[in-house]
Formats: sequence, C-alpha cells, structure tokens
Amino acid sequence: MYSDTMSHLPDPDRQAAFYEGVTVKRGLAWVVDTVLISLITLPVAVFSIVGLFMLPLMFLLIGFLYRWMSIAGKSSTPGMRLMNIEFRNAWGARFDGGEAFLHTLGYTLIAATVILQIASIVLMFVSERGQGLHDMVLGTVALNRRA
Repeated sequence: MYSDTMSHLPDPDRQAAFYEGVTVKRGLAWVVDTVLISLITLPVAVFSIVGLFMLPLMFLLIGFLYRWMSIAGKSSTPGMRLMNIEFRNAWGARFDGGEAFLHTLGYTLIAATVILQIASIVLMFVSERGQGLHDMVLGTVALNRRA
C-alpha cells in the first residue's frame, strides 16, 4: 500500500534530480529556520517579561506556529525556500493547512525525543526518497523545486 501511494511522486531512480542533495538542504534549512525562530522569540520573550521565565515553551510555540503557517502557505519554510526545496504529499500536491499541521506536529514530537530524532535523520540519509520518520508515517517527501 505504501508504494502504491508513493507512485504519484517522482521516481527516485528515474527522476533522481528531485531528491539529489535534499537531506543536506533540509539540514541547512533547519539551521536557517532555527535562527529565524530565535530572532522572533527573543524580542517576544524580552518584552513580555514573563516570557523570559518560559523561554523554552515560547520557542516551542513560536517555532510550531512559524513552521505550520509557512508550510501551509507555500509547502515550505523560509529556510527551505532559500534551499530551493518544498514538501509534497503522497499525491504529489503541495501541503494544505491540515497536512502542514500534521507534519509540524510529527516533526515537533520527533524533535522532542532524541532517539526518534536520530532515527529520523538516519532514515533521511538511507531511504530512497530521503524521508524522515514523520514523512514516512504521513507519506510525504521533500523535493527539489522545479526550475
């Protein structure tokens, strides 16, 4: 069933250019997005006073909203757009708001668990479509955008 669903996506053997370098680009995009989320979180925390005591929770909440809203809007975060990659669902379409929410929720839950995070990163490097754990569960992929 998994392979039937994935048949709507570019074939990793015949259309390898869609997947080439995506795992490294995702890592670089993550760094860019983390910096941007930090730049948003710090002023909010400083100006809300209480936010300084709840900085990790604020970072998590702002990061969740940042990822969800940006992925829902353009099927990629600003960091991903900089790296020229985007998410696609199992049918090859860009994410809608619900898919973006589920993907962000999966990412957040995995990122909060070291063992799952390591497993997800390893899967991105060894799976034929470069999918992380949450991508495999949802049947989604990150692809190089078409020129």
